Amino acid sequence: MGTGLDAVGWLEATQRSYDTVATAYADLTRHLLDETPEERSALASFAERVRAQGGGLVADVGCGAGRITAHLRQLDIDAFGIDLSAGMIEAARRDHPGLRFEVGSMTNLALPDASIAGLVAWYSLIHIPDDEIGSVLDQFQRVLRPGGPLLLGFHVGDDSQLKTQGYGGHPMHLHVHRRQHSRMRRWLDDAGFVVEADKTLTSAESPLGGIILAHRKIGDPEN
Repeated sequence: MGTGLDAVGWLEATQRSYDTVATAYADLTRHLLDETPEERSALASFAERVRAQGGGLVADVGCGAGRITAHLRQLDIDAFGIDLSAGMIEAARRDHPGLRFEVGSMTNLALPDASIAGLVAWYSLIHIPDDEIGSVLDQFQRVLRPGGPLLLGFHVGDDSQLKTQGYGGHPMHLHVHRRQHSRMRRWLDDAGFVVEADKTLTSAESPLGGIILAHRKIGDPEN
C-alpha cells in the first residue's frame, strides 16, 4: 500500500491500533445502540432468526469491547465475542463480567466446522483488505451451520482511507475500507451465502452504514 502497512502487516497493525485505543473506544461506543433504533431492529431480527432455527451458540466476530455481544445476550441469544485485540478483550471482560470473550482472528477462527448457530460481524470487516475478504467469509461459512444467519455491518462507499488517530485522539495506523452493497453481495455469493435483506442508513454507528442479513446456503456441494 505504500503506507508502512506492508512492512508491519495489516493484522498486526489492526491489533496494535486497537490495543492502543481500547479503553477510550469502550467509553466512546458503550451507548451507541441507545442512539441507533434501526441497528437494534436489525439485531432483533437476527436474534429472531437464530431462535426460529432452534438457537445455539452465536459468535460476535470482531466484538471490540463487547457491546454487541452483551446486547445479543439481552435478546436471549447465547452469544460470545472474539476479537484480534487483547486490549479490546480485556475491556470487554471488564465491562461485561460473566460473558465469554476470547482473543482470536477472523482469518483463522478456532471453531469447529458447522458449530455456530449464527454469526455477527458488526463493522468488523472494515479493516480487512479486499484480497482477504473472500478467505474471511470462507471462515464464516465454514463455522456456521447450514442455514445459519450472518449479520454484517459496514461503511458504505468506494474508498479506503488511512486512519492515523481516533477514539480520544490516540494514535492508530490502519486502513478503513468502505464498500458498496453490490460488492458485498458478490463476495457473499462467492462464499456460499444467500443475501436476504440489506439496508443503507445514516446513524450514530456510521455517517453512511450498510447492514446485510444473509444465511449459509443449505445443500451446497460442500455440505
